[in-house]
Amino acid sequence: MSAKKILVIEDEQAIREMIGFALRREGHECLDASSTREAEIWLENQIPDVMLVDWMLPGMSGVDFIRHIKQDKRLQDVPVIMLTARSEEDDKITGLDAGADDYICKPFSPRELMARIRSVLRRSGKSDTKLLQTGELTMDIDSHRVSFAGNNIDLGPTEYKLLQFMMENTDRVYSRTQLLDHVWGHNAYVEERTIDVHVLRLRKALAPTGCDKMLQTVRGAGYRFSA
Repeated sequence: MSAKKILVIEDEQAIREMIGFALRREGHECLDASSTREAEIWLENQIPDVMLVDWMLPGMSGVDFIRHIKQDKRLQDVPVIMLTARSEEDDKITGLDAGADDYICKPFSPRELMARIRSVLRRSGKSDTKLLQTGELTMDIDSHRVSFAGNNIDLGPTEYKLLQFMMENTDRVYSRTQLLDHVWGHNAYVEERTIDVHVLRLRKALAPTGCDKMLQTVRGAGYRFSA
């Protein structure tokens, strides 16, 4: 992914510094603001590629700020990731309904944050990358090929779609129902246990490379793809 301009709106200096270090290490330009007023000053003259917005901010809450910018034609298409210690389901729904494209609960790792940024950029069409990569496992979207350390891996069409979705959303847990919606579509008439069959096939195809261990079963919750 080429360098992006990312605005971080967070009132805790230590968190701003941690995020800024992680972003710059990946080659991105980091703009930071400790309040929504500072953020508005930045936004008067430039439009970032992504905004990371804390919930609890001085002056105006992150939720209200997101509602505000989503009414601005200049900014309404900028992907927004909400950062917050509020992890209750109702809080997540409030943030997403306000217009956030994703929601990360504190504490979070820099690796997860980078993965979430890549994901919202792909969904928004702002990413120029056609490659997904986790460790040495690579998926080339243009050529429809999956490889490990340069060696091709043969996958069936459903296993390919499943792997693509999981690589686009690393470190997140998805239930069988969510995977059915995202990979098969809302109108597909497929039983949930079918997911287990395709996960098994995908693991079998990845096993010679050792990447089958990346596709993890989370008991009682679903599946997660993580290096």
